Amino acid sequence: MEQTFTLKQKMIQFFHLLFPVFVTQIGLYAMNFADVTMSGHASAQDLAGVAIGSNIWVPVFTGISGILLALTPIISQHLGAQRHEQIPYYVIQAVYLAATIAVFVLLVGALGVERLLTSMKLESSVQAIASRYLFALAWGIVPLFIYYVLRCFMDALGQTKITMLITLSALPVNIVFNYLLIYGRLGFPKLGGVGAGYATAITYWFCCFLSFFMVYKLKRFSRYHIFQRLYRLSLLAWKELLKIGIPIGFSIFFETSIFSAVTLLMSEFGTMTIAAHQSAINFASLLYMIPLSVSMALTIAVGFEVGAKRQRDAKQYSALGVGMAVAIAVITSLLLYFFRGEVAALYTSEQEVLLLTKQFLLYAIFFQFSDAVAAPIQGALRGYKDVNATFIAAFLSYWAIGLPIGYILANFTAARAFGYWIGLITGLAAGAIFLSCRLVLIQKKYNHHKKATEEA
Repeated sequence: MEQTFTLKQKMIQFFHLLFPVFVTQIGLYAMNFADVTMSGHASAQDLAGVAIGSNIWVPVFTGISGILLALTPIISQHLGAQRHEQIPYYVIQAVYLAATIAVFVLLVGALGVERLLTSMKLESSVQAIASRYLFALAWGIVPLFIYYVLRCFMDALGQTKITMLITLSALPVNIVFNYLLIYGRLGFPKLGGVGAGYATAITYWFCCFLSFFMVYKLKRFSRYHIFQRLYRLSLLAWKELLKIGIPIGFSIFFETSIFSAVTLLMSEFGTMTIAAHQSAINFASLLYMIPLSVSMALTIAVGFEVGAKRQRDAKQYSALGVGMAVAIAVITSLLLYFFRGEVAALYTSEQEVLLLTKQFLLYAIFFQFSDAVAAPIQGALRGYKDVNATFIAAFLSYWAIGLPIGYILANFTAARAFGYWIGLITGLAAGAIFLSCRLVLIQKKYNHHKKATEEA
């Protein structure tokens, strides 16, 4: 990250941050997509088992990774303030915290996964595959969380191209080991969907080792001497990380888990409706990678400027990010409107599911605009270390507003299954308005503090 003086310079620097983050997010999305689709070619039971295991793991991982994401604004602000000596200290503390959280997740999983799967009343073969898939994946949880800390460190320095290269390198590793272990090629055991779990764990180890190599070898990282000194564990540093990270983690968990809840509630509307809903949600999730990437890039840029006490620049980056996300949302919405039939055809050839998917995709258009405002503002607020607002907004918009409205519309009006989507859209819009007001207040607060400091 470097100081910029014109809007053009900011646009160029922001794009250099944004594009690699976007490619990284697409790469991570593609890994999960590969696990599910390649397992589907083994058998329907393998597909169901991996899909269920993935739906259990993804909300847990996204929530936990949100906690570790606290490192990004902390490092960005220290970098902007030229407090370089604090950077290796916080990275090491975050590594300790990540390893501790990983062990905790493993213990909870060992005690609770079987009970959770049993409560879902699955076919015995599907339950066994889901359980063994999660067991296989568990071998990579510790390196995954440590890798995520190193990714936050590299991203906070503005080196998002490096994390993009790591993800792009990991994608073929994941696909190759999926091929070898799912189908039993080249002398490897034929494990079906369970093989996807081991392939994912191997990929996590690959990402961890490659990120260690980058941090050690590349001068832009090695000058911080991250692993040359192992600091004592500091509960004070953990407190700061958790104070920022827990609200981020919960807000992300509320976002990802609401769609699982809606899918379960929609089970009463029949298989065709559920299939169409899942297809539309899957594509909407892909489009969400754009505002999510803008959000992550804004956390880095705003955090850097706030740390340097350049409030005007932080405000400009915030406006730039939201404006860019809205402009892209207009384009994707138009494309989705005119090509929703072609998009639906990617998921199904059954006429009834195809028609329903096209209808759901119309509602997905409205998702684009709310996400284009809410997600970037969340990233900007995290750059200011203002994370409680995003936590509150996520809870209120999804669970206190969106889900109740959706339930009422789905069960007591003619909207039926579409009622849940209308509810979520309403909640998202309310959250976007709330977050917009919060960002304005925070920016006024920082400007007032800056003026008071200058006058003193």
